[in-house]
Amino acid sequence: MLKAFSGGTFSRDFVASIVVFLVAMPLCMGIAVASGVPPGKGLITGIIGGIVVGLMAGSPLQVSGPAAGLAVIVFEIVREQGLSALGPILILAGAIQVIAGLLRVGGWFRAISPAVVHGMLAGIGVLIVVGQFHVLFDDKPLSSGLHNLIAMPGQIFGLTNGDAATAFAVGLITIFGMLGWEKFRPASLKLVPGALVGVVAATLVAFLLALPVARVVVPESIVGAITLPEGGLLAQLLNPTVITTAVAIAFIASAETLLSAAAVDRMHDGVRTNYNRELSAQGVGNLLCGFAGALPMTGVIVRSSANVQAGAKTRMSTILHGIWILGFVALLPWLLREIPMAALAGILVVTGVRLVSVDHVRHLLHRYGPLPAIVWAATLICVVATDLLTGVLVGIGLSMLELIPHLSRLRLKMEEESRGDTHEVALRGSATFLNLPKLSAKLDSLPAAGLVILNVERLGHIDHTCAEMVREWVDRRRGAGSPVELFGATGRMRQLVA
Repeated sequence: MLKAFSGGTFSRDFVASIVVFLVAMPLCMGIAVASGVPPGKGLITGIIGGIVVGLMAGSPLQVSGPAAGLAVIVFEIVREQGLSALGPILILAGAIQVIAGLLRVGGWFRAISPAVVHGMLAGIGVLIVVGQFHVLFDDKPLSSGLHNLIAMPGQIFGLTNGDAATAFAVGLITIFGMLGWEKFRPASLKLVPGALVGVVAATLVAFLLALPVARVVVPESIVGAITLPEGGLLAQLLNPTVITTAVAIAFIASAETLLSAAAVDRMHDGVRTNYNRELSAQGVGNLLCGFAGALPMTGVIVRSSANVQAGAKTRMSTILHGIWILGFVALLPWLLREIPMAALAGILVVTGVRLVSVDHVRHLLHRYGPLPAIVWAATLICVVATDLLTGVLVGIGLSMLELIPHLSRLRLKMEEESRGDTHEVALRGSATFLNLPKLSAKLDSLPAAGLVILNVERLGHIDHTCAEMVREWVDRRRGAGSPVELFGATGRMRQLVA
C-alpha cells in the first residue's frame, strides 16, 4: 500500500476514485430498487465494497459493490422469505466464500464455461429489462420474468394515465441522455459517465417542472439504513432454505467476481489477481453486508473498467470511492431524494440490455461451433423461465457434453523446459475445464520476460473453456510485449493466435 501514497500514483488514484464514485452512486441505488429493497441498502453495500473489500482485495483494480447479476435472486428472496431473511443468507454466503478462499479453490470458479456465465448474465439482463420496464411507469414489477413480459403491452396501452405517462417520459429522458452522452460526449469529458448525465438530466427536469413522479426514498441518516439480524440468528442459519439460497448466492457471486477479475487483468499490465485472496475478501464483504442487512456484493465489471480507464494504479482508488459514497450519503441525503425512480429504472434497462451480449454468442458459434452457443441459449432461457440456479446448473450440465467423446483420455500432462531466456511448455492429452486451474497456474507461473513456446503438437483435444483461457493468456502476454509461439498448432489452437 506504500506505493499508493507516492505522488504520481496517488493523484491518478484520486482522479479515478471520483470517476468510479460517479459511476457507482446511481448504480448502487438502481440495483437496490431492482432487488426490491430501499436504495440505502445498495449504498451501504457500495461503501463496504469500496472501503473494506478495497483494503483486502486480491485484484488491485477491481471495484466491488451491488451487482445487477444478483438483483433477480435477491428480489425473489425478499418476495418469498422477507427482507429479514437476507441478512442470515448473506452471513452464510460470505462465510462460504471466506472458507473457499482459504481452501484455495478460487481458481476452480474460472473453470466454469464462459458460455454458461454469459448465458446467465444474458438471462439476468432480460429479467432486469422486463422488470424495470414497469418501474419506468412508476409501477411495481410482477412476481416472475414471464409475468413481467406478458404485462409489458398493457403498460404501453395504459399511457392514458397521466402520471404513468409522465414517469415514462422521465425514464426516456434518462435513457436518451445516457446513450446520447456516451455517443457524442467531447473527448475532454470522456470520463464523465453516461449514467450520471442521464440521472442528472431527468432529476433536473422533474425538479424544475415539479412533476408528480415517485422519487427515491433515502433515510435521514445512513445508520437508519442498517438493519441488524433479528433474534434467533443461529436457527435461521440452520434453516435448509437459507442454506440452499446462501450456497447459490456464494456460487454465483464468486463466479461473477472472479470472471470479472480475469477481465480486469486483461485491461492493464500491472499486478495480476490473487483469486483466492479476492474470494476471501468478497466473503468478508458479504459477511458485513449480512450483518448490516444490505445487498450482496460482487466484483463489478462496469465500475472496474471505469477504474482502469480513468488511470487507477492501486487499490487506493477503490477505497477512496467508498469514502466518497459514505460522505455524500452522510452530508447530502436530501439531494438523493430528488431522484425519480423512473430515472433509476432507465439506467437499469440500459444495463440489462447490455448484459445480453449477442456478440459473445456469435464469437462462440464462429470459433467453437454450435455446442457452446446452445449452452448459452439454454442457460438464458432457463434463467428467464425458471430461476437463476436452475439455469446455471442446466448450462453446466450441457457444457459437460463436450467431455463425452474424450472420457477415455481426460488427463493433461505438462512438461516444462528452459533454454536460456526461452521457456517451452509441452501439453499432451486433453485440455478441458477439469484441468483448467492446473493449466492456468502453470502458464501464469512462467517468467514475464523471454520467449514462451507452447508445444501443442501432442494435445489431442481442447474444449472452448480452456481455449478461451489460453487465448486470453496469449493476448495478455503479447500485450505486455513478451513473445509467444505455438508449435504444432492446428484447427482450434491455430485460431487462437491468428
